[in-house]
Amino acid sequence: MNSPFQRPLPEGLEVLYELALDLRWNERCTADLIWEKLDPEAWERTNNPSMILENISEERLEEISQDEEFKKELQFWTESRKKGQEEMCWFDRLGYCYRMGKIAYFSMEFGLREVLPIYSGGLGILAGDHLKTASDLGVPLIGMGLLYQQGYFHQVLADDGSQMEAFPYNDPSTLPMVPVRKTDGSRLRVKLLLPGRALYLRIWKAQVGRVGLYLLDSNDPMNSPWDRATTANLYDPGEERRLIQEIVLGAGGWLALQAMDIDVDVCHINEGHASFLVLARAHSFMVKHRVPFSVALWATRAGNVFTTHTSVAAGFDSFDKSLIHRYARWAAESVGITPEELVNLGRVNPEDENSSFFMALLAMRGCSHVNGVSRLHGEVSRRIFQPLFTRWPQAEVPVEHITNGVHVSSWESPATKKIWSHECCYEHKDLTYVETVLEISRLGDAELWSFRAEERKSLVDYVRRRLVRQLQEHGADAGKIQTASHVLDPNALTIGFARRFASYKRPTLLLRDADRFARILKDLKRPVQFIVAGKAHPRDDEGKRLVKEMAQFASRPDLFDRIVFLEDYDIALAQKLLSGVDLWINVPCRPMEASGTSGMKILANGGLNLSVLDGWWAEAYDPDVGWSLGDGRDYLSPQLDESDAEQLYKLLEENVIPEFYTRDSDGFPSAWIARMRASMSKLTPRFSSDRMMREYVEKMYLTASEAFRSREAEGCRLAKDLDTWAKRLAENWSSMRFLGTRVSRDGEDWKFEVQVYLGEIDPDMVKVELYADPMDDKGPIKVTMANEGLISGVVNGYLYGARLPAMRPAEHYTPRIVPYHPAALVPLEENHILWEH
Repeated sequence: MNSPFQRPLPEGLEVLYELALDLRWNERCTADLIWEKLDPEAWERTNNPSMILENISEERLEEISQDEEFKKELQFWTESRKKGQEEMCWFDRLGYCYRMGKIAYFSMEFGLREVLPIYSGGLGILAGDHLKTASDLGVPLIGMGLLYQQGYFHQVLADDGSQMEAFPYNDPSTLPMVPVRKTDGSRLRVKLLLPGRALYLRIWKAQVGRVGLYLLDSNDPMNSPWDRATTANLYDPGEERRLIQEIVLGAGGWLALQAMDIDVDVCHINEGHASFLVLARAHSFMVKHRVPFSVALWATRAGNVFTTHTSVAAGFDSFDKSLIHRYARWAAESVGITPEELVNLGRVNPEDENSSFFMALLAMRGCSHVNGVSRLHGEVSRRIFQPLFTRWPQAEVPVEHITNGVHVSSWESPATKKIWSHECCYEHKDLTYVETVLEISRLGDAELWSFRAEERKSLVDYVRRRLVRQLQEHGADAGKIQTASHVLDPNALTIGFARRFASYKRPTLLLRDADRFARILKDLKRPVQFIVAGKAHPRDDEGKRLVKEMAQFASRPDLFDRIVFLEDYDIALAQKLLSGVDLWINVPCRPMEASGTSGMKILANGGLNLSVLDGWWAEAYDPDVGWSLGDGRDYLSPQLDESDAEQLYKLLEENVIPEFYTRDSDGFPSAWIARMRASMSKLTPRFSSDRMMREYVEKMYLTASEAFRSREAEGCRLAKDLDTWAKRLAENWSSMRFLGTRVSRDGEDWKFEVQVYLGEIDPDMVKVELYADPMDDKGPIKVTMANEGLISGVVNGYLYGARLPAMRPAEHYTPRIVPYHPAALVPLEENHILWEH
C-alpha cells in the first residue's frame, strides 16, 4: 500500500506508517502501547495516528527512536501484524477459497474509527465490524463506500442544553487512506453519466487488515461546483442530491470495481442505498456475454445479497418517479428497458403509476438472498415486504435473518483482554469464541469483581477528563471545571445510556418521573450514577427536544456528581463507555429496534443489559443474564410509556440496585457476579461478529457465488433457461385452473386427489402442493403432491395425489400451484401462485 506521507521517519520507525494506515491494526490494541506514547495529548483528543505522525516534532521522533522499550513494542506489533496477514485463517482452512471468489460489500457508511468520520450510527458501526471480521477470518471481502467531505456532524451543547451542529472538513491528507492510481501513476477516476454531463469520481483506498475499503469522492476539479458537493455530506437532505449519492454508491461503485479489475462473485448491499448496483452489474454482464437484460438479471441476481435494517416501510429511501426518469434514464437505456419499466422495479404495485420508487424494492427484485438483522426483525421484514408477494402467506415471504454481531476485540477494554483466553488482538487468532473462550466459571468472584472495578475506574477517569475538556471548550469558570474533575464514584453502580436520540428509542423514559429518578441517583446508601450521550439528527426537531430535556436534567445542581451528559457521541467515547458501565439500558418501542448492537458490546466486558424485548435482546434474554422490560408485545400507543417507566423504576429499585449492593460474607455481590458470569459465557460467543460472518458465508455468500457461477457457465445456458421458463409462466399462468379435489380417510392418513388443468404450461414447470397455515408456534406445512398422470378426456389435465397423517383436519389444507425450477428461488425470483378457492 502506497503511503501518503511525505516526511521520512528515523531508521527503525518506518513501519509506523504501515500501522497508521491499517484500520484493523491501529485501534485500541495498539493505542496505549504505540500512539499514546508518541503523543499522549494528541492521541487522547484525536485518536488519529496519521495526524500524530504528520505533526510530531523531529526532536520527539529522534528521542523515541532511541527508546529501546518503544522499539521492542513496535517490533512486536510489526511481527504480529505480518503474522496475522500471512497465517491461514478460518475461510481457507475450510476450503471455501476453492468454492467462491471475492465479495464486494456496499454500504453508505462505515464506522471503523472516529479518525475516518464517514459514519453516523449503528449501520456504519456494523459495516466497520463486518470488514474487520472478514479480515480476521480471511474472508475475501472488500468494502465500497463514499468519502464525505464533511461526513456526519459533531455535536455541541448550548448552555441551555440545545444541540448545535458543526461540520468540520475532512482533510484527505490527514485521513488513513491513499488515492488509487493507474499503473502510470495518475489518479484513477471513473465516469458516471448524469443528465447532460458526466460526473467524475476519484477512488481512495483505506486498509482494514487484509480487507480493502474503497471510497468514491466527487470533489474533483473536473466536476461542476454543484456536482463536487455530491459527496459533501452523509445522507444529504436534498432529495435530488441524495438520489445522485445513491447512484454513485451503487452504479459508480460497480464501475470502480471494473476500473480496478476487481472481479467479484457476490455483491452485498447493506441497506437499500446501493441498489442501482443491480442495474450496473446486469449491464456489464450484458456487454460481456452479449445477452439481453432479462437473461443478465437472472444471472447476476444470483450473486447479489441484500440486508435490510429497516423496521417500517416508511423508513425506506423513496424518490419521485420524475427524478428516477431524469437521473436513471441512462441506466434504463443501457439495459434496453424504458424509464417507466425501471421505475416499476422499485414500486410495490407496478400498475400504480403515481407511486414512488423505493430503493429497497429494487434490491428485493435484484437479489437472491434477503435477510433481516435479528430473528424478530426477520418477522417484521416479512410483514413489510408482504405486498410484493400478495397471494403468498407471510411466513413464506422470502426474508431470512442473520442476527448482527460485534467485533469483540474492537470493543474489549485492556482489562477485559486479560481475562479472555483468546488474546486475539495480540496473536491475531480467529475470534472463534465457541472454541476458545475461557471458562468464565473457573474465575473466582474476587477476580471477576476486581476486573469490573478496574474497568469502572478507567471509565470514571476518562469521563472526568472528557468532561473537563468539554467545559473548558465551553468557557466554563474554574470552579465548575474543578468540580468536573471529581464527578462520579469509581465504586458506585454505573449505568450507561447512549444512542441516537429519536422518539422511538424513548431516551427520556427515565425522566417520566424526574424526581423519582433523581432520588434513585442521590441515594447515599446505594449510590447510582448515570452516564448519557447521544445525538439527534440535525433535522429531527423532536430528537433535539429530547437531547435538551436530558441535558437540562443532567445540569441540575443537586445531581452534579451523579449524572453526566457527554456531548459528541463517537466511537472513542462508545469504547470507553461500553467497557466500563455495569448496566446498559435500552428502551425502544418494540419492534422498532431492528437489532441494536450497543448492548452486545458490553457482554465481553462484564456489563449487564436491561432492555425491552426487541431486536437482539428478544432472542438473547433469559433471567440469568439480565433484565427485560415490558411484556414482549409490540408498542401500540404512547400510553405504554407510563407503565414502562413505572416498571423500569421498580426494576432498578427492587432488583438491579439491591443485587449490586447485596454483599456476601467475603464482601462480593455474589448474585450480580453470577449474572455477569452467565452473560459473559452464554452471550459473548452468540453475539460476536465471528458467528455473524460465518453465517453470512455459509448461508448466503457460498450459495450466491455458486449460483452465479452456474448461471454464467456454458454461455449462460442456465440463465437463459430460467429466463425462458419465467416468460413461459408469465404468458400462460392465467390459463391454469383447478378441476376438483377429493379427500378420503385411509386409516391414520388423509388421501388427497387434486385435478388440475395446466393449459399451455408443462407439468415439470410447476408443483402442486397442499398448504396448511402455521399452528402451535410451528411453521406452515407444505406437501408436494405427486403427478399421477393425465386425466382421461382432458387435454393437459393431470391428477395429483398425496397422503399425509390425519393430525389436523382435512379442511386445514388448501391445494395450490406454484412455479418450479430446480435452480430458481421461489417466490423471490418467481412469485406466481394459484390457490384452489
